[in-house]
Amino acid sequence: MIGLHNISKRYGSTAVYENFSLSLEEGKITCLLGASGCGKTTLLNMLAGLTPYEGKIENVPDRVSYIFQEERLLPNLTVRQNVALVLGKHADDGKISEILAKVELTGKENAYPSELSGGQRQRVSVARAFAYPSGLILMDEPFSSLDTALKIRLVDVFVRLWKEERRTAVFVTHDAEEAYMLAHRAVILRGGQIAADLAEESPVPRPYGQDTPFKRRLVEEMLRAQ
Repeated sequence: MIGLHNISKRYGSTAVYENFSLSLEEGKITCLLGASGCGKTTLLNMLAGLTPYEGKIENVPDRVSYIFQEERLLPNLTVRQNVALVLGKHADDGKISEILAKVELTGKENAYPSELSGGQRQRVSVARAFAYPSGLILMDEPFSSLDTALKIRLVDVFVRLWKEERRTAVFVTHDAEEAYMLAHRAVILRGGQIAADLAEESPVPRPYGQDTPFKRRLVEEMLRAQ
């Protein structure tokens, strides 16, 4: 269990978190939702060790993967080279080809990012995150720039890879539909505190556009937290 205990974080005179605590269950997908500026990305960055804070965070794995809203691929490297970069001396062409096949990029191994669509570039980011032997995957709105059809396909790709190892994952979104499709747990933040904490154990990915009690409550709690 990853634990955040009495976390405080300020930017100048603005307090983003004050004595904030949260536990994250291993092997589950947790979604963080809330209005812009509520501290969702800050929380991810604290888990990644990128942002200083006061308090204690325990049991974060030594290796963490991060999928950003922007693909952050190196433009002068091919798809294969972008994935190999995170593996260093442990890069293996066979394994890289295997994971690229799983994200439906067979045949694009030697393409450069400029030759790919936005959805394909984000698939490379997903492949890179799973190729790296991390114990925690952080995602900062990785589907937000995609149209609905691409979003559904990429969610399916992510879940197929996640099911192979069931790594702990934390992802940020402002979209209730994304949270519904992917999250075992949805934590809604407001004013640096937890406004709602909802759990749903039905298998992921869940169908886009489906109307269920969990999704209705999720939308209600998001509106209440605004």
